[in-house]
Amino acid sequence: MVVITNPSTVDQFPIPKLHRPPAAAAACIPIVDLNSPTAAAQLVSACEELGFFKLTNHTISLNLMENLEDEAVKFFSLPLWKKDAAGAGAAPSGYGSRRIGHMGDVGWIEYLLLQINSINPSLSTSLRQETIKTFFISALNEYITAVKKLACELLELIAEGLGLRPRNALSKLLMDEESDLILRLNHYPSRESSSGGVTGFGEHTDPQVISILRSNNTWGLQVLWVPVPPDQSSFFVNVGDSLQVLTNGRFKSVKHRVLTNSLQSRVSMIFFGGPPLKERVAPLPHLMEEGEESLYREFTWCEYKATAYASKLVDNRLELFEKH
Repeated sequence: MVVITNPSTVDQFPIPKLHRPPAAAAACIPIVDLNSPTAAAQLVSACEELGFFKLTNHTISLNLMENLEDEAVKFFSLPLWKKDAAGAGAAPSGYGSRRIGHMGDVGWIEYLLLQINSINPSLSTSLRQETIKTFFISALNEYITAVKKLACELLELIAEGLGLRPRNALSKLLMDEESDLILRLNHYPSRESSSGGVTGFGEHTDPQVISILRSNNTWGLQVLWVPVPPDQSSFFVNVGDSLQVLTNGRFKSVKHRVLTNSLQSRVSMIFFGGPPLKERVAPLPHLMEEGEESLYREFTWCEYKATAYASKLVDNRLELFEKH
């Protein structure tokens, strides 16, 4: 069991009631088998159906994932002053707790946010070596390399399933030297005094193209308020707002949240794949049928990212970019 000292005193925040019973959890989450000959079709179906899926039979070893989790646990177990010394204030990277974004959202959470070098996948943040040990940096860089490769593989299979040419029509967005790639390590401490109904990370969609999440074997993640059964050997993948726009709404960027667990800490690591800041995002003509109108106006990723940072988690950011 992962047990880490609570980062700070956090109040209990109100949460909406569950919309669907927990018993529906397993049946509602699409599963994509990356080894299947129909993986491309499975991916497209899952992105259209829910915009979220569980990925099995991927090529990243459990040992690699557990190594990074172990190092993250050690980091979050450090005294607060040492965690702050890991780069707090070096926006957008560094250590933080409670505050999520700049618009007053809070949660029962602490995190380490890391900017990634997109050409030679590695950390490009100002983390201090005396606080982040060399073996932690090594585990991070090894994981980053593997998960970026996986993200590009998924986007290429999605392009194949959609009939897009060339095959890297989507993955190239993550492979530019200026691609906006982030790794976020989250720690949600347990709350033995509660029943687990405390907001760890409030409801939101991810603004990027794709998000790939791996967590320890702890409940808490909910999609459309259906609890997602944990599976520490698999990944959970989100369609981002940008991919919803690129497919003109065919794929769905679904709202999700994390509630705390009353018995066990939750540790997760999420790779966010975003395009270069200057990249123009609009529905791809090849995915639109004859006579079909674009649902969204064209915007740059920089413009959309700024809008995301200037909004609350729960806000529908895409609404501001809809044509009608």
